[in-house]
Amino acid sequence: MPSESNMKKNNEINTLRNIKHLSFLSLFTSTGTILCCALPALLVTIGAGAALSSLISTFPQIVWVSKYKEYIFTAAFILIILSGYLQWQARKLPCPADKLLAAQCMKARKLSLVIYFVSVVILIIGFTFAFVLPYLLK
Repeated sequence: MPSESNMKKNNEINTLRNIKHLSFLSLFTSTGTILCCALPALLVTIGAGAALSSLISTFPQIVWVSKYKEYIFTAAFILIILSGYLQWQARKLPCPADKLLAAQCMKARKLSLVIYFVSVVILIIGFTFAFVLPYLLK
C-alpha cells in the first residue's frame, strides 16, 4: 500500500503536469490568434499581399479561423486566465524531497511559466492586430 507521502508526491507532480498541459493548450490557442489575424495583417502591412494570397490558397482554413476570430480569442483568453490561475496556485506547492523528482518539478514549473508568458504575448499581439489596429485605422 502506498504511503501518504508518496501519494502526496504523486498528486503534486500530477498537478504540475496538468498545469504544463494547460499551458501548452493556451499556447496553441493563442497561436491561432496569430494565424487568423496578426500574420495576414503583417503581410499586407509590409506589402506582401501576394504572399498572403499564396498562404491563403495553400491553407484555406485561415479564412475560417479569421471568420470566427471572436470565438477563438474568447477561448484563448479563458484558457490563458485559467492557466495563469493554476500557475499562481502552483507557486506554493512544495517540490518533492527526492532530488530527481525535485529537479523535474522545478523544470516543469519553469517550462510552464515560460510557455504561459509566451502565450500571453502572442495573445496580446493577435488581439492588437485583430481588434485594436482596425479600430484605430477607421
